[in-house]
Amino acid sequence: MALLGTVHYEVRDGVALLTVDNPPVNPMSSGVRFYLSEHLATALADDAVEGIVITGKGRAFIAGADIRDFGKTPNPDEQPKRAAGELIEGSAKPVVAAINGTAFGGGLELALTCHYRIAAPGAPVGLPEIKIGLLPGGGGTQRLPRLIGAEPAMQAILSGDPFDTEEALELGIVDRIAECDLVDAAIAFAKDKAASPPHPLIRNRRDKILADRANPDVFKAGEAYLARRMRGQFNGRMAFESVKAAVERDDFDDGIRAERANFQRCHDHEQRAAMIHVFFSERQATRIPDVPRDTPAKPIARAATVGGGLMGGGIAMCFADAGIPVKVLEVSQEALDKGLGVIATNYGRMVRSGRITEIERDERMRLIEGVLDYEAIADADVVVEAVFENLDLKKQIFEKLDAAMKPGAVLASNTSGLDLDQMAASTGRPQHVVGTHFFSPANIMQLLEVVRGAETDTETLATAMALGKVIGKVPVMSRNAPGFIGNRMLGGYTRQAGEIILHGAMPEQVDKVISEFGFNMGPFAMNDLVGLDLGWRARKMAGVADADKPLTAVVPDRLCDLGRYGQKTNAGFYRYAEGSRQGQPDPEVAKLIEDTSAELGIERREIGDDEVLKRCLYPLVNIGAQLLDDGIALRASDIDVVYVYGYGFPKYRGGPMYYADQVGLDAVYRDIVSFHQLYGDAWRPAPLLKRLAEEGGSFAEWDAGNARG
Repeated sequence: MALLGTVHYEVRDGVALLTVDNPPVNPMSSGVRFYLSEHLATALADDAVEGIVITGKGRAFIAGADIRDFGKTPNPDEQPKRAAGELIEGSAKPVVAAINGTAFGGGLELALTCHYRIAAPGAPVGLPEIKIGLLPGGGGTQRLPRLIGAEPAMQAILSGDPFDTEEALELGIVDRIAECDLVDAAIAFAKDKAASPPHPLIRNRRDKILADRANPDVFKAGEAYLARRMRGQFNGRMAFESVKAAVERDDFDDGIRAERANFQRCHDHEQRAAMIHVFFSERQATRIPDVPRDTPAKPIARAATVGGGLMGGGIAMCFADAGIPVKVLEVSQEALDKGLGVIATNYGRMVRSGRITEIERDERMRLIEGVLDYEAIADADVVVEAVFENLDLKKQIFEKLDAAMKPGAVLASNTSGLDLDQMAASTGRPQHVVGTHFFSPANIMQLLEVVRGAETDTETLATAMALGKVIGKVPVMSRNAPGFIGNRMLGGYTRQAGEIILHGAMPEQVDKVISEFGFNMGPFAMNDLVGLDLGWRARKMAGVADADKPLTAVVPDRLCDLGRYGQKTNAGFYRYAEGSRQGQPDPEVAKLIEDTSAELGIERREIGDDEVLKRCLYPLVNIGAQLLDDGIALRASDIDVVYVYGYGFPKYRGGPMYYADQVGLDAVYRDIVSFHQLYGDAWRPAPLLKRLAEEGGSFAEWDAGNARG
């Protein structure tokens, strides 16, 4: 049998010790399932064994399912005679889960079948299956609500976020945190409990369930979370219904049947494959072919930002949140006070929302120091320039950083699309210059575009990628090019949205189509949120004449001329009631758009929703293909990660390149050729897209043969 992983068995002082050994993180693979059951049966049949302890070897207890088993049909010969959970819950001997490290997914579910749980300090527990299109299918949606109540269980299951050890103890997920050697403590605990049967099973608990049944509002928070964070995500609704079953059904096994049925529905749903694609793509993005995995990353003990505004302050918070001391450099005391004040306000908001405690806020604020002199940041291991997008100003800053920073420091720019190589050329150490494009708000958005300059060395690149993970970001590498990956593609999306309304659609139709596809908001609602006046003022400052404006700038600039800047003025593409962020279509805007079309000589026509969707999404695919051909992006899957984590592309659709593969590249290519004939060079098909479509290929196949790392 080709069993993956094993479980070691020994008896210590009358207690059977079962140690999961499936490096590096002990996933619940075929061998682990098989030998765990075999050894449990052995221990239960041995009269000399008083109790049983299950633990993991290395840094994890059991970190969920084994990704090597994904998509494989189980071999009947490799299946245990009885499942481990069934054996444990039928045991008269106490079974203790000694949680030595990460216990995620099936690992926590196994621990919840045990009679008792003892954890080592710093061992997180959680049920993250929601992140790969599934739900906890091993009883997690039934046992966790019985143990801690439906509301906290539902929050954990829907978010997939783990509990730290102290929180798990406070909630009662674990019974004790070991103060000495974990295995020794668990064995002593098992021997002690062996003297006082029977032993408690979570499946038999009813106190939390009965309290939840008596609370008419128990599911409101879950419903709100689904509407706010998981709109359109199938497994979210199935997970919610599974937890409801735990509360509403009297029979535990009936709830288990509901969970299994919902799990199977998720397993068979097309969204599962898309979300697993994103899961693997996120991990693949950290692998860069010419940067060996053992490339040393520079230790980052101190950080600095140049600029304490919206982006600089948010980046400083990222460092502080990760426990890294950071200095914020500003040009004046007034600007510095303002920036630090915004940071304090942001942390205060997090305290009020319950995301952090007052103690955590104070600890993080103590890590942030404001300074006014470049010499004050000279000892930082990394500095991130975060001033506004002006290349000349950024080059001047890099000259100053070159003069001030210690040898070997990483000099990073938060530019969203300017030429990193010109900044690097302003220093005598271009090999230490790298782009770190954070997304706004920087302390919240997950994506970090790491930009590789022509001379960025592998150690600096490895450091930037590793640092991204340390500060909780999803790092993706881009070569240096205008707009990098994300904003280069975004330009095509926004251009088409702007042209569609001139050709016959209205903003509310475009936004409705994009929102129903799964984005949080459409392009016109987003423009109103950001402010139409930003681009308008920039064009005025640059002296751009009306005749030279991009076609898509005409309508927003005319709105700004009328004082309609967006939500900030309660009017933009939409009209907003005072204090409301919900825009309403405005007949005045419709007339302005129609008049503009007439002035530009554009004959308006009815445009269907299908065309709206294609004209907004297919530029992402076409430009993405060009970025692959040019070597700006390493993989199509990297592009998917950028758009899911940086631009709100629905995770359950897998990203633009994955989505194109599902539609079929031949069909996408035919539509792009048609749009090219109708609307000109902006739709010229990328050569790679043309080749793949004509060969019957896909971006996934291209990835498999190119730059996998």
